[in-house]
Amino acid sequence: MPNSCWFQDFPNVTSRSVEFKMAACVPLRVKMSSSASAGFRFLLKQKYCPGQLLTSLRRGSSVNARQAEEDGGAASGSCGPLDHYGGLIRDGALREDEHQKAVLQNLDRLHRTLRGYSNTPTSIFSKFFTKPKPPKGFYIYGDVGTGKTMVMDLFYSYVETEKKKRVHFHGFMLDVHKRIHRLKQNLPKRKAGKMAKSYDPIAPVAEEISEEACLLCFDEFQVTDIADAMILKQLFENLFLKGVVVVATSNRPPEDLYKNGLQRVNFVPFIAVLQKYCQTLRLDSGIDYRRQNRPSAGKLYFLSSEPDVEATLDKMFDELAFKQNDITRPRVMNVHNRKVRLNKACGTIADCAFEELCDRPLGASDYLEICRLFDTVFIRHIPLLTLNKKSQARRLITLVDALYDHKVRVVILADHPLEDVFVHGGDHSHDESHVLMDDLGLRREEASSLSIFSGEEEMFAFQRTVSRLTEMQTEEYWLQGDRSSKPQQ
Repeated sequence: MPNSCWFQDFPNVTSRSVEFKMAACVPLRVKMSSSASAGFRFLLKQKYCPGQLLTSLRRGSSVNARQAEEDGGAASGSCGPLDHYGGLIRDGALREDEHQKAVLQNLDRLHRTLRGYSNTPTSIFSKFFTKPKPPKGFYIYGDVGTGKTMVMDLFYSYVETEKKKRVHFHGFMLDVHKRIHRLKQNLPKRKAGKMAKSYDPIAPVAEEISEEACLLCFDEFQVTDIADAMILKQLFENLFLKGVVVVATSNRPPEDLYKNGLQRVNFVPFIAVLQKYCQTLRLDSGIDYRRQNRPSAGKLYFLSSEPDVEATLDKMFDELAFKQNDITRPRVMNVHNRKVRLNKACGTIADCAFEELCDRPLGASDYLEICRLFDTVFIRHIPLLTLNKKSQARRLITLVDALYDHKVRVVILADHPLEDVFVHGGDHSHDESHVLMDDLGLRREEASSLSIFSGEEEMFAFQRTVSRLTEMQTEEYWLQGDRSSKPQQ
C-alpha cells in the first residue's frame, strides 16, 4: 500500500483556499493557484483520512458508493476500489462475494491505468507525439441485484480524472437526442427551391461528448427504442475513436441487447463495436442482495383491498407534508417547453395516481424532472399490467429506474402484490399494437416474435423493477433519500 493518495476532480471549486475539518483528523489547508476553477490536485497523507475526504468532496457517484466510502473508506485507508472493497468486508459492511471481487480486480487495474489519462491534447506539443492507445473498457452484465452498480460506483469514485461522467443510460440517450435536435435547429435555413444538403449530426455530437469526458460509466445499459438502436453503432464508434473509455452495467449480455427488436439486423453491427472496445465481464452470483433481509422502513407497499387504505396514505402524506415549508397544491413542471401538471404536491412530496405518471405519454425527461423536484413520491392505483398495458408497464419501469437512481423514496398503492403486477397475458385483440402491425405491413404471426409486440422486453426488465422496489422499502434506502438535511445542488 502506498503511503499517499492523489485525488482530483474538483472543477467547481473557485475560492483561493479551502479548509477541510474531518472527524478525528487535523485541519488541512490547501493553497490553490489562479487556475483552481478548472480543477486542482493535491497530495494527502493517510493520516488525513482519505475515505472521509472522498465522501465529503467527490461528486457524481451514486449513494451506494458514497455510503460505502462513509462505512469503510476511512477505516481501510485505501487508494483504490479493490482495497476499499476489502475494507468494507473487514468492517462487516459487506459480505465477501467472489464474483464481485473478480470484477473489481479488473476495474482496479483499469483505475490504475487511467491515472493521468486524457483523450484530448494537454499541450501544444501533444500533436508531435504518438497518441496513447486508450485502454479497453468493461461491459458488466448479470442478474438483478448482484452488485453491478455498486462495483461500478466504487470504481468511478476512485478514478483520478476530472473528465468523467456517470449516467443512467436512459438519461445519456435523452441528452444525445437533445444535442442532435439542437445541431439540426442551428443549421442555416435553405433557400426556397434548393435541395437541402444531407447533414449527419452524430459525429459532431460524439465530438462534443468526447471533449467533456474521457470516461463514461453507464448504469443499466439497455436498448428498447428503435431511434436509439439505429444510431448507437455510429455514435459509439466515434466516441471510441476519440479515446473515450466506457464502463457499463446491464442485465443482458451484449449479444442479447435489443433482442427481437424492430429492424434488429441494422443494430447487430453495434454489438461487434462494443465487444471490440469493451471486455465483457459476468457478475452473477445468483444472489439478489436487494432481497436480503434488511430492516424495513415500515409499510410502504399497500394493496387496494386493505381496509381504509386510502385514508392511511392520506395520513402518511399529511404527516410528511407537515414538515414542508409549503402548502398542498397542484404543481406544473416545465419539461423542454412542455407543461406537465401533477395534481397534488407539497414541497418535496408528490402524491400521484398511476394514470398521471404512466397513462400519459411521459418519458425519461419527465421522470428525471420529478426526481429533481421531489424526494418522496406516492404512486396510487397501480393496476394489473397485462399486454394490453405494455406501454404503461414500460413507463413504470423507466420511472422506477429514475427514482432508484436518484434515491427518491416511494409509497405505493397497487391492486396486486409487487411480484404479480405485470403478467404475460391478457386479451389484447383491440390493442393499439395491431394498428402498428398494419402500418408496418407485418402479419400477426411475423410480429408475434418481435419484443415490441410480445412484451418479452417488459417482462425481462420488470424483474429489475421488482428487485429495486424491494430495496426501496428498506430503512437504509429511506434514510438515504431524505434531502431535508442535505444541501441543494
